[in-house]
Formats: sequence, C-alpha cells, structure tokens
Amino acid sequence: MKKIAFILCSIIAIGAHAQTNPLKITGYVESYYNVNLRNVNSNSQANFIYSFNRQNELNINLGFIKANYEKNNVRANLALMTGTYAQANLAGEPSGLRNIYEANTGVKISKNKNLWIDAGVFASHIGFESAVGKDCWSLTRSILADNSPYYEAGVKVSYTSDNEKWFLSGLLLNGWQRIQRPNKNSTPALGHQLTFKPNSKITLNSSSFVGSDMPDSTRLMRYFHNFYGQFQVNNRLGLIVGLDVGAQQKQKSSATYNTWYAPILIAQYAATAKINVAARAEYYSDKNQVIIATNTQNGFDVYGYSLNVDYKIQDNVLWRVECRNLKSKDQIFNSDNPQNQNTFLTTSLAISF
Repeated sequence: MKKIAFILCSIIAIGAHAQTNPLKITGYVESYYNVNLRNVNSNSQANFIYSFNRQNELNINLGFIKANYEKNNVRANLALMTGTYAQANLAGEPSGLRNIYEANTGVKISKNKNLWIDAGVFASHIGFESAVGKDCWSLTRSILADNSPYYEAGVKVSYTSDNEKWFLSGLLLNGWQRIQRPNKNSTPALGHQLTFKPNSKITLNSSSFVGSDMPDSTRLMRYFHNFYGQFQVNNRLGLIVGLDVGAQQKQKSSATYNTWYAPILIAQYAATAKINVAARAEYYSDKNQVIIATNTQNGFDVYGYSLNVDYKIQDNVLWRVECRNLKSKDQIFNSDNPQNQNTFLTTSLAISF
C-alpha cells in the first residue's frame, strides 16, 4: 500500500504543477451500507454478488484516482483503486495487480480517421453497467453485470465514424475478466463491440467474447454475446433492454454445450432536476451452473426486482437508496438457514472529482 500511496501522490503532484497540459487527474469514491432483511448473521452477500457485496457494515465499494493523458495521436490512462469491488473481482489476480482499475496506452493509427490501437487493462467492452455507480441507473449491479467481465486486458483496435454514429472495436484478450492469463492457458480470447447511435435518444450495442478460461489440458470453449438497447422515450423517461446469452462446451472438443441466458429491463424516470427513480426487472438462468455454482437441483434460476431513488445533492455528489429482492427456485440464500428469497436495502453516497 505504501507503493500505491507514493504513485498516487506523484500523479497528483504532476497534475497540480501542470499548466494547460494534456494530463487530467480525476477521482471517484462511493461508500455504501447494506441491510439484509433475511440474513443478519453474515457480513457477506451471496457469492454471485461482486459489487456492494458486504452487509451490516459501512464500507467503500469503489474508490479510485485516475490520470488521463491525451496529446496529438497518443493517449494513456492509469487508475488505481481500493474498495470491496476490487477485493471481490480481482481476488484471482496476483497481489501486485489487484489495485489496478485501468492501465493502458493507445496510438492513433490513421491521419484522417478516428482509428486507434490500445493495449493494457481496460473497462470491459461488455454490457451497459460499469463498476462506477454514478454511471449506472440502478444503485446495485444486475446479476448479469456481476457475472460477466467488469474489466479485461489485451489489445484492441477501435474505430469511430466521422458522424460518431458508429463505433466498432475488435479485441485480443487474456481471458474472461483476466489481467493475467490462467496458468498453462495458451488460448487467446477474442471479442468485438459494435455500437450504433442513430440519434441522441437511441443506443444499440452488440458485444461478444470467444475463448477459454481454463488450462489447455481441460480447455472448454466459451461463446458469449451481450445485446442491449437504450432509449430515451422523452425528457423524463428512459428504458434499457438487455440480453446475455452464453454457451460453453460440456467437455473438451465436445460438440454439445451448456447454455445460460439473462434478460433485463430497467426504466428510469426523472421526477425533478435532482431526483431520479429507477425500477429493474431481471432474470438469470444458468441451470448447468457454468457461471454461478449452486450445487442444487435447478441450478441458478433467479428472478430479481429492485427500485431505487437517487438524489443529486450537487453535480458531483449523488445519494441513492435501493430496495432489492431476489427469488430462486432453490434455497440458495443464507447457508446457515437456507431460503429461496433474499431482500435487502442499500444506500450509497458517491462523490466524483
């Protein structure tokens, strides 16, 4: 931690002494408190929840400070983080990499077109939800967001059309939410992202992942696709419709697959200039337990509903309250007293600078 503190102080010092230079320093901190109405004995949420995953205690979900550099045809990002999000999502990485939120460099490879090649650690190209709470309509992350990559490492080539309506990228990755590739895995993973914004009110996105997250000796190929549409119906009402679909080989070199899927719908309503209300309905089906292991008869088969209210205290300060209920076919919640439902209240305070 001393090394991290030294790096952060150095970044801040450089930014503070810079005069109209291309280096920008930003930061973000989000604290939260969870109250689980059906499980009061544990301080941990269910094992498939990776954001806001502590309960009955005040904690930090995500805090980071970020340096962004962009000049002429080069760019770079470095962000170091802390919080329960980092502890949960990067637990499988080597200790020296667990505090990296972003670390990447890029070069523009066309004089006349917005065409870039970037390499390093990035936020995931999959999904409409990120680790940064203020950028998401709901306080907590959906099941599909928590169980698909938040981050990735590799190389990507990206293109934005002149009218900015189209964005296309191709990616060569180290794996499924991996900075360091699994030991004895020589299989590169591939991905794509295609985004179309015909106007300011509509966004359509298609993202994919193809690869294996296992050693070569037990390689199981995974094929995954995420699609979502975001629609601003009017000045107050917005909708997001999303679908994850995945398939993974049952055995090495097999022609049969285990599948999972997850649809989601979120509606956000701007009640006033400072107050937003969002409702979410979601379903996640992974009966063969490819992504989420339950060791139960029906596997992971969960419906979820949530309602949150956001109050913008200032332009950079957001207070949120959410009630969420998850219901399963099997009793997968609370190992001490198994139940098929989980209901909890969450509040958070996010500050960006």
